[in-house]
Amino acid sequence: MADLIVTGRNIPEADGKVLAVTPESTGWSYVGFEVYSLREGQTLRRETGDREACVVFLGGKGDAVTRNKEWKHIGSRMNVFEKVPPYSVYVPSGDFFEITASTPLELAVCLAPGGKGTLPARLIEPERVGVEIRGYGNLQRQVHNILPEQEPADSLLVVEVFTPEGHWSSYPPHKHDRDDLPGESLLEETYYYKVQPEQGFALQRVYTDDEELNETLVVKNGEAVLVPRGYHPVSAPPGYEVYYLNVMAGPKRTWKFHNDPKHEWILKPPGK
Repeated sequence: MADLIVTGRNIPEADGKVLAVTPESTGWSYVGFEVYSLREGQTLRRETGDREACVVFLGGKGDAVTRNKEWKHIGSRMNVFEKVPPYSVYVPSGDFFEITASTPLELAVCLAPGGKGTLPARLIEPERVGVEIRGYGNLQRQVHNILPEQEPADSLLVVEVFTPEGHWSSYPPHKHDRDDLPGESLLEETYYYKVQPEQGFALQRVYTDDEELNETLVVKNGEAVLVPRGYHPVSAPPGYEVYYLNVMAGPKRTWKFHNDPKHEWILKPPGK
């Protein structure tokens, strides 16, 4: 069985870290992902080095500082299931970020290779986040495009998705594991999950056409899933809403996916 689920710590490390996905832990080349749970008044400081970062305020409020920028009193929600777009801070390579929590604060730190550090650090306000309702029927879900390819970055693509109970998302199954543009882009991807109520779970399948990789995962609140290749649909069981934050990066910063041809017919709504 592939080791595709990353489970966080129940007790944060001294710096607040509860979960980490690194190139060393995965053998990947592009995507890194970390989650921090900060106490009120606690400060997290990180140098970006040769990587760029998108720091997503999952829940809670605080202040943010980079080498040339400072933002006070940011944070739009205390819990992801308020379903309003978050505040995020984009930080280029060769910079740093310092986040000080003014309430208990959960942060997602999305990482990928940076460029020459020529992009400025910037605040991504909720008003800058594209909100869309995608799909129909029990394929319908709410999408927040935090850092899409239309917005400047070197490698990172960041999006969050709310899947209602009994619905499916990342569906029909699609993949992006070949560097074969314009048809398909190679993107590593992580999913970071929240489930409401917390005792629930999500189901995610990760599989390839030849089923050499073919895993069905039971994912709990606060866990992450690695998608190294293949199709990766998600299901929310009845009674439980499912949230996930996606981080993608690869050799070219574009999201071009390939649907599983066996299931692509589902894209056509009934009666049309």
